[in-house]
Amino acid sequence: KESSAMKFQRQHMDSSGSPSTNANYCNEMMKGRNMTQGYCKPVNTFVHEPLADVQAVCFQKNVPCKNGQSNCYQSNSNMHITDCRLTSNSKYPNCSYRTSRENKGIIVACEGNPYVPVHFDASV
Repeated sequence: KESSAMKFQRQHMDSSGSPSTNANYCNEMMKGRNMTQGYCKPVNTFVHEPLADVQAVCFQKNVPCKNGQSNCYQSNSNMHITDCRLTSNSKYPNCSYRTSRENKGIIVACEGNPYVPVHFDASV
């Protein structure tokens, strides 16, 4: 079974990717990373930074998670991210996404030993 840490990497890490020139980035990535199986995941964020930099966020600023839990952390610096949002006229299995590239801080939930990101909570 896929661990929470591995799921985070599959759903949110794209260290080598640079979607700046590719409007189809989200469509390709959401499909390629298995987030359009059974239904279209409505929103997803990819982070284009080294994995070590994202894992380090677990030791940065502790903030409350959206769900009220206390194991979320906000990055000290902005990161290159891509937000993928399902378009309103999109119908499964033809999941269509809008790609928007941003430079923002990220908030992740961390757990485990080693203490690593397991959930992407927000960008700020």
